[in-house]
Amino acid sequence: MKAPLAALTTLLLTAVAADLALVQPKDLAAELGRSSKPVILQVGPNVLYRSHHIAGALYAGPASKQEGLDLLTEAVKDLPRDRQIVIYCGCCPWDRCPNIKPAAEALAKLGFTHVRSLYIPTNFKTDWIDRNYPVEPAR
Repeated sequence: MKAPLAALTTLLLTAVAADLALVQPKDLAAELGRSSKPVILQVGPNVLYRSHHIAGALYAGPASKQEGLDLLTEAVKDLPRDRQIVIYCGCCPWDRCPNIKPAAEALAKLGFTHVRSLYIPTNFKTDWIDRNYPVEPAR
């Protein structure tokens, strides 16, 4: 029973990920050292952002709620539509995240053409902080 369930889960995750351009944590961490960094937006709960977030990331609200989508819209209003953007949440395992897909869809509707989602399979602590990638506490 576990094998068919695992196969189904993998299939569903692949289908969801197919709609999103993804970036792996190690690849984004490497990009942070470059002069032309993407805009990084945390689209999850504020408590996560206030605790620690990716160095240089901006808080853009939980995209699963209308007020979060409003914050996201405000955060990107002055950006060129071809700007490189990376969104991330990290509140929970990737397959249960309520924020990434709504954020990606909202940015697409706003005309942004270079949006990637940070693939966090477990959570932000496990997949970013514990791997010693750059973080900072809330400013």
